[in-house]
Amino acid sequence: MAAGSAVSDPSLNGVSSTPGENEYPSGFPQSICDEVPKEKYLCSNCNNVLNKARQTVCGHRYCLACVNWLVRNNKDLVCTKCKEEDPSVENDISVLTLDQFFNDAAINKEILDLKVHCANQGCPWRSTLKNFEDHQSQCEYALIPCNIGCGIMVQRKSLATHLDSGCPNNKTSCPSCAGVLTPRELQKHVCPNSGDKKTTKTDKRQKNNHPSSSKKKEPCIFSEVGCSFKGNTDRLKEHESCSHVGHLQLLLDVTRALQRILNSPPEQGHHESPDLLQPGQCGASLTSQSEGEIETDRGDPDVSDKALSLHDDQAELAVGQQLDILQQRVQVMENIISALNREVEKTQISVVALERDNYNSQQLIQHLETKVAEQQQRLVRKDIHITSLEQCISALQDVSYDGTFLWRLCDVSQSLREAANGQKISQYSPAFYTARYGFKVCMRLYLNGDGAGKGTHISLFFVIMKGEYDPILSWPFRYKVTFFLIDQNQREHVIDAFRPDLSSASFHRPISEMNVASGCPLFFPLGKLRSPKHAYCKDDTIYIKCVVDTSS
Repeated sequence: MAAGSAVSDPSLNGVSSTPGENEYPSGFPQSICDEVPKEKYLCSNCNNVLNKARQTVCGHRYCLACVNWLVRNNKDLVCTKCKEEDPSVENDISVLTLDQFFNDAAINKEILDLKVHCANQGCPWRSTLKNFEDHQSQCEYALIPCNIGCGIMVQRKSLATHLDSGCPNNKTSCPSCAGVLTPRELQKHVCPNSGDKKTTKTDKRQKNNHPSSSKKKEPCIFSEVGCSFKGNTDRLKEHESCSHVGHLQLLLDVTRALQRILNSPPEQGHHESPDLLQPGQCGASLTSQSEGEIETDRGDPDVSDKALSLHDDQAELAVGQQLDILQQRVQVMENIISALNREVEKTQISVVALERDNYNSQQLIQHLETKVAEQQQRLVRKDIHITSLEQCISALQDVSYDGTFLWRLCDVSQSLREAANGQKISQYSPAFYTARYGFKVCMRLYLNGDGAGKGTHISLFFVIMKGEYDPILSWPFRYKVTFFLIDQNQREHVIDAFRPDLSSASFHRPISEMNVASGCPLFFPLGKLRSPKHAYCKDDTIYIKCVVDTSS
């Protein structure tokens, strides 16, 4: 782990008089970086990657812990880098004092984004430096000291195994032979003081675990005190590992029964023993054996008392050994649980921090989503406004203010088909003016004809529109209107003209946006549109011209 990972972030004032165990050097080792860190990321004192960078007035950077250690252990200390650059420098800027350091937030942000990896052997973790210390506090491959003080450093993931089988401090003595054993050794221990003819429950288990009997249902080692469970080896191990409370309760019942027998008068004890020991098989076995001997020696009370006392002592010794073994197991489990609890607490702290970060991120995302929605609405409004401006610009580019307008129509074939099918029977030209402040007018074209010319002729009409200057103009409209269909070979243009009918509402001041169109329903025969002698339609384009004679 980085030496600086244990350093807190105290203020620059009120620091302790001596550095902490890991305070100096305090930076992160360069070896954890995926790429060689830049010079600006290194501490001027410890030459490690800056941890909580502080910048001096002279422009050099130090770790926070290096600043604290250097200032409190040196008087009139000159900046290390300044001294390297100029050994004779001793100006006020280069002298290090607490008031000449400030937090370098910009460089700290860059450093926390550096790509790093875990330095613990075998650990595949990779991330950024801002997550490094959190990972180190819970890395499964980190070496940590044994929590019961044996002095051995073990990997965090191996701590439970170490406590169970390898810790020299986690040993107990056999109650019979006083041998010092680990919990695992104690479970398999055959005490020599228990006699050659006696075998421990573990020996019986090892015999029962023979491959030929692995599939048979075997009784629990606590069957003698009343446990009725039977199963194969794997299920038996699982049962014994998670049934400590039940087994202790059975042992407690048998022990209480034995105590009542020992504390009762001999005659009463002989009569009550079968009932008191009934809950456990061990008690039943002892009772039946005791009754057999009592029947044999009923005529001799002293012999019966001695036999019962002998069996009671043996049973009590066996129960005591089992209790000692279980107590050792419980102690081991408590040690393991204690270690795991500490890891769980660290994990819970990490989870709380992550949840807090997640909540803040969600709030930020919601805020940004709201901003994005607002910007999208603004973009829609701007697009509408831009479209409107483009239309206005297009209209201004095409507008004419001298009463003459040349209308260019492309894709005539397509327009003819649409007019014949009734999809688009007519179309309007852009508006133009008879003078700068004159009448606003336009043309209306029926390519497939209208009225008398429908289906045979092109119909062309003149339309007076509502204009900005209508209130100051003289009404009705009186000027001669002339239409031209331009021969693009400049040979023979089609010309048609008319004078307004002053009594027609078409030439009075408009009430709506435009008046009813009036003009030439038989302007030009459709059959002559593609005449080989003329070029009225060339490249699928025609030109129509309108001239308003304001001088007449």
